Amino acid sequence: MKKTIALLAFVTLLASNAWAGSKGNKTAKNVKNNVAIKYINEHFETYDKLQKAIWAEPELGFLETHSSGLLKQHLRENGFTIEEGVAGMPTAYVATFGSGKPVIGFLSEFDALPGLSQDTVPYRKPLIENGSGHGCGHNTLGVASTAAAVSLSKWLTANHLSGTIKIYGSPAEEGGAGKVYLVREGLFDGVDAVLDWHPSSVNAVSTNGGTAMVMVDYKFYGKAAHAAGNPWKGRSALDAVEAFDYMVNLLREHVPTSSRIHYVIPDGGFAPNVVPEYARVSYYIRSPKRDILNTLTEWIDSAAVGAAKGTQTRVEKEIVAGTYERLHNRTLSKVIQRNLEAVGGVIYDERERKLVEGVIRATGNPDSIISQAVKVQPLAEFPKEGSGGSSDVGDVSWVVPLASFGAATFAPGSPGHSWQNVAVDGTTIGTKGLLNASRVFALSAIELFTDAKLLQNVKDEFRQSVGSDFKYVPLLGDRKPALDYRVTK
Repeated sequence: MKKTIALLAFVTLLASNAWAGSKGNKTAKNVKNNVAIKYINEHFETYDKLQKAIWAEPELGFLETHSSGLLKQHLRENGFTIEEGVAGMPTAYVATFGSGKPVIGFLSEFDALPGLSQDTVPYRKPLIENGSGHGCGHNTLGVASTAAAVSLSKWLTANHLSGTIKIYGSPAEEGGAGKVYLVREGLFDGVDAVLDWHPSSVNAVSTNGGTAMVMVDYKFYGKAAHAAGNPWKGRSALDAVEAFDYMVNLLREHVPTSSRIHYVIPDGGFAPNVVPEYARVSYYIRSPKRDILNTLTEWIDSAAVGAAKGTQTRVEKEIVAGTYERLHNRTLSKVIQRNLEAVGGVIYDERERKLVEGVIRATGNPDSIISQAVKVQPLAEFPKEGSGGSSDVGDVSWVVPLASFGAATFAPGSPGHSWQNVAVDGTTIGTKGLLNASRVFALSAIELFTDAKLLQNVKDEFRQSVGSDFKYVPLLGDRKPALDYRVTK
């Protein structure tokens, strides 16, 4: 208890000093009392309990009834009005507080990953064999955004200011592209800026554009037959999948090195002595640029048609999800960088440090890497071309100014989507990291609420970046949300 009190006192002092001493931060001069930061500092236990409740009951994409329900309940209790089941997604919502301009949005996620069930120990120990787990930290992601939104509602009220806070409850980020449907339905229309964060092993503003992606299921249909008795009467759908995959693997030599193609075969038949009449292969196709992605997808589509013809089967294509590359707003990113430096990183107590040291050893990293949790990385250069993973945040970034950052809720050096992340994120380490993210959100949003010139600069940069002729067209077309994509078939 003494350590908790000491931590809260330290964070309060840190936030107050940062608030008063940030050079060039007009918020420090314009706001009479720091209600938002005070609220966050005083509610560690509230958000520790909330994130652990979501961590303890991990739910996959579009199935997050419990997780989204907890967040909605907390927002209602704090005066937010909530529109539920938006854009055809039962677990999606938009929560709103206040009225008038400016309108500042926050992104919230809460879906887990399959196969990553894990106890809070520094070695592999699933709580449920083959069960789900929050390997991407979305148990803390949605809670941090919620805490920030609530803190700002207190600040708006205390200072008698106009302005609107919107928090977007976005399901199925992990492959279901929930935010794409929110964008497609126009739910970000009229929003002036959006703040985004993600759990990480470091504290840093995001400058990587990531990759555009389409998730495609290719379904092949053949004819069943006895594989020994009369195989000539059959047409193997699995043969078609294997021929298709072979052709795709050959074309890898001829695609840009920054592109990525990966697949699994979820359905390949049931018994070796039965010629499979149905087989399905699921592809992720990625590229830093949408035009290259579209060309590559067309090529892979042609390979699927060729495989079907060569095996006398039939193929159907289903786009399950599709996301844009991310467009970062440099002006807004600099605001976040300034406030991330003011807030700082995570300071471990003795128990937390012991857990993190064990995880670092299990990951094979040097012990010295532990210092990354308390440091804030300098603002990196914005690359001309993104790399790595994909996110539906990308679609949001093309319709409204957006900036993202990471806060250290994982052990330094931990790989993404790992049991190590689940082990650490479901403890007070995750809570400390998410509350740091909340403070960064609060400080940054207050600047946007109180500095009209700054907000205009953010919006001007956005309009210049997207160009006058840009028109948003979702990569997943007009399909309805794939609400069953995580349901075992």
